Amino acid sequence: MLFMVLETFRDGQARPVYERFRERGRLAPEGLRYVASWVTDDLRGCYQVMECDDRAALDAWIARWSDLVDFEVVPVVTSAEAAERVLGG
Repeated sequence: MLFMVLETFRDGQARPVYERFRERGRLAPEGLRYVASWVTDDLRGCYQVMECDDRAALDAWIARWSDLVDFEVVPVVTSAEAAERVLGG
């Protein structure tokens, strides 16, 4: 399953997030895979695509960052999968 993760850095502060990432890495548990990310131009948030078979892995990762980041999670599919669902095969 793919998830678009919308992150808002607490108090708009990116520095603590990047410091932890530099020191400890992504902190992703087994079964969670980073796909891609984009950071907002004002450096106050991030959009990440993450992939896992079990939502519990995503929730464990969120718990490791929730002191610095507020999260919104949206399940997503690729454009190709959406077309297949809509138009069939």
